[in-house]
Amino acid sequence: MERILEILNGFNCWSIAFRILLATLTGGLIGAERGSHGRAAGLRTHILVCVGAAITTLTGIYAMNELKSAGDPMRLGAQVISGIGFLGAGTIMVRNHSHVSGLTTAAGLWATACMGLAIGAGFYEAVIPAFALIMITMTLLIRLERATKPRVRSSYYVELSSLESARKLYESVAEFVYEVDIVPAKSGLPEHAGLELMVSSSEGNRRVRKKLESSDEVAIFIPLS
Repeated sequence: MERILEILNGFNCWSIAFRILLATLTGGLIGAERGSHGRAAGLRTHILVCVGAAITTLTGIYAMNELKSAGDPMRLGAQVISGIGFLGAGTIMVRNHSHVSGLTTAAGLWATACMGLAIGAGFYEAVIPAFALIMITMTLLIRLERATKPRVRSSYYVELSSLESARKLYESVAEFVYEVDIVPAKSGLPEHAGLELMVSSSEGNRRVRKKLESSDEVAIFIPLS
């Protein structure tokens, strides 16, 4: 056992292969969880981020040990930490200036990159608890998060003739709407815009339903729940 640990903690072909495989496994498991929720950044994205971060650290160590390069071997990793922000930003969507989605996936990508740097450095003592906590946060704590949010009482699909009409309609009921999503128009007409409105109070439900039923600009109105 001591011999195995000595090999894995050293800088050799076996330890390099193990670190890359570990980055693939842990990054893949985190990505699979995100992919199961239909997120754009799923299995392959998280694997590439984690493996890329691990290779970056390994390259820094190689440059210092084998090429006798002066300086900090982790300076390349510092660029990963800042650079991953651009990839994470691409997973965040802001809809109608009121609903933001993708923050958990973006944070997960950043945490996965940090974990990959630790794997590349052979810092296994941090990798194992970090991986466990990332998975717990993304899988188990979502129940707590949902419990603290207002319960959605009703939801509606609304289709209007244009995005501008949809914007105006939303602004007229915004104070009663808990969440709004822009979705493809069910009619299939390219100029039409679809909205899914979630309402969390009985009074809001009454007001929103009355507005939708009386609006001449609403082409399709379907109660979802």
